[in-house]
Amino acid sequence: MSFKLRRGRDRGRTQLGWLDSRHGFSFGQYWDPEHESFSILRVFNDDHVAPGMGFGQHSHSNMEIISYVLDGALRHEDSTGTTEILPAGGIQRMSAGTGIRHAEFNASDEQPVHFLQMWLLPDQLGMAPEYEQLETNSEQRFGRWLNVATPDGRGETMSVNQDASVWLSGLSVGQSATHPIDDGRAAYLFLATGSAAVDNMLLGPGDALEITGEPILTVEGRADAELVLFDLPDIA
Repeated sequence: MSFKLRRGRDRGRTQLGWLDSRHGFSFGQYWDPEHESFSILRVFNDDHVAPGMGFGQHSHSNMEIISYVLDGALRHEDSTGTTEILPAGGIQRMSAGTGIRHAEFNASDEQPVHFLQMWLLPDQLGMAPEYEQLETNSEQRFGRWLNVATPDGRGETMSVNQDASVWLSGLSVGQSATHPIDDGRAAYLFLATGSAAVDNMLLGPGDALEITGEPILTVEGRADAELVLFDLPDIA
């Protein structure tokens, strides 16, 4: 059984004036051979983008790209003709497939945007590009795990082309949320804001846990925590 903790302060970092990005895994000019990926999770970026700024048109292929807005709003445009504004609490899935060009900008000229972008390796290559988004609110996430992505898009979740699911939670002081981890599965927990505790470990903003061989995960809120959880195949 294993909880592998990575502190937020130990992540890679890219600073471009308009962008402050922290990298959980090797990305761009940041390379760390000990943190290349976890299971099929290949990228976990924690981005702050200045008002009116963002990432211009660029291309991706054969990747499942999930973005989650924590604060502010993100404007998305891509070569499928999709143009959307993703508000705080919104989460989107873009399957790059055979190839897609897209741009992401802070939707506000006055306020910064804080969002997470996470990449999963797809279960097959060469699929048609797709886009979908889901909006959530704090009441839906409060004191529980809210399922927002699954392999088959069941319920009101988005679908991902991979054997993975994504969950969100908001916990106040003393609240707890529990998630079972089935045999042959692993989990990746990220604390976006606030503080929380797992197995007597206190987590702060940007901290992440790689979890293997554990039958259940219980997280206790310590100070208005916002959390993201990936349920993944255990392929270590």
